Amino acid sequence: MPTLTRFAPARRLLAVATLLLLAVPMTAPGQIINPDGSMPSLAPLVEQVSPAVVNISTSGTVEAQSNPLLNDPFFRRFFDVPEQPRQRQVQSLGSGVVVDADAGYILTNHHVIANADQIQITFNDGRELEAETVGSDPETDIAVLQVNADALAALPMADSDELRVGDYAMAIGNPFGLEHTVTTGVVSGLERTLPGNGGARLQSFIQTDASINPGNSGGALINLRGELVGINTAILSRSGGNIGIGFAVPVNMARQVMEQIIEYGEVQRGVLGVRVQDLTPEMAEAFDIERPNGALVAQVTPNSPAAEAGLEAGDVIVEVNGTPVSDANAMANAIGLLRIGDEVNLAYVRDGERRTTTAIVADPATRQVSADSMHPGLAGATFSEVDERSPLFGEVRGVLVAEVAPGSPAAEYLRPGDVITSVNRQDVRSLAEFRDRVEGADQLLLNVRRGSGAFFIVIR
Repeated sequence: MPTLTRFAPARRLLAVATLLLLAVPMTAPGQIINPDGSMPSLAPLVEQVSPAVVNISTSGTVEAQSNPLLNDPFFRRFFDVPEQPRQRQVQSLGSGVVVDADAGYILTNHHVIANADQIQITFNDGRELEAETVGSDPETDIAVLQVNADALAALPMADSDELRVGDYAMAIGNPFGLEHTVTTGVVSGLERTLPGNGGARLQSFIQTDASINPGNSGGALINLRGELVGINTAILSRSGGNIGIGFAVPVNMARQVMEQIIEYGEVQRGVLGVRVQDLTPEMAEAFDIERPNGALVAQVTPNSPAAEAGLEAGDVIVEVNGTPVSDANAMANAIGLLRIGDEVNLAYVRDGERRTTTAIVADPATRQVSADSMHPGLAGATFSEVDERSPLFGEVRGVLVAEVAPGSPAAEYLRPGDVITSVNRQDVRSLAEFRDRVEGADQLLLNVRRGSGAFFIVIR
């Protein structure tokens, strides 16, 4: 009985499909033709969009990694080890999409052009041109290039928010160096996240089964109108080849990043000052929320825009600028794409009551303090509160090392991203406490948290 129930719908679909086939003219068994005698094909669409998809090849240099012992002159002399090269040459292949024919702007992935000293663009008509990097954003894995050329073709951008699972999709790129390869499939998922995707923190990928392979990165994912819906970025694979699970950055996200890069040369990402986490069904019940949708505020940075807007730990943010927030990742994406100075309207639930508030996205630079006047041993370092820019946000209390000038006294001890948790064996929980502990001290004993480790340093 279960077998009949499972296959009965399939029989009805087969009968409908048979009737449709009988209604279409056929010249041979199994061959479907259009009323004008032509064969159905995506070739006209491919011919239309292919001139806007380009091949990208890069060359550059990176710091060579070696065993620390090989950097010791005594060790090299004792074992007669030759001098090791400090840098090595790297090359990469990828794809890109022309999105502005007049200005010559090309969208691609950050990881395609990272460490590139020279970028060469090859067009579908055989032209080869040098490109310049306008800017790049590792957090979304998007980069913008520019070429100086006439008669370019560009792809129009669709509204990727309108995509639905099941929509047809076509991927165009240069997998394994094979120029202008076309694959088709459907959108098989939306709002996907990929832990460890090259450091990208803002993720809301389109998942597709249109075949994507190495070299497709930066290429176009288009709809059947010939509009750009995504930038092909990554695959999920155990072997390195395609298994039908590919991912693309939605074009709406790429567009927002591109606009900031073109205007400022970078993404001027502001801070709100909250750490959020997913709302589980158990937590939703505990916080008197009907459905487990939203981002639970776990921590609010003192004196931050979130604190000034009245947010508190335990609040559940359910909307950002009128758009529902499903989880912590959606919240991070919504805030991470806003510009410094943008006003953000937040709807949240507290004690079972829905409330609203407004915050202004802050510039991290305005919340930083130079240590030059605090202590000579810290000269060259800039400190700030631990905010969402740090992966340790919400895990440790202290002050964040925001910047360190190369060659400065502070560069001997500190790196950007370090968190100082205590000074002279006294805990530090804010910039004000840090200043009080440091100013006037002859010697500093700092407890520094770096990544997953911690250590003490003495500064005189």
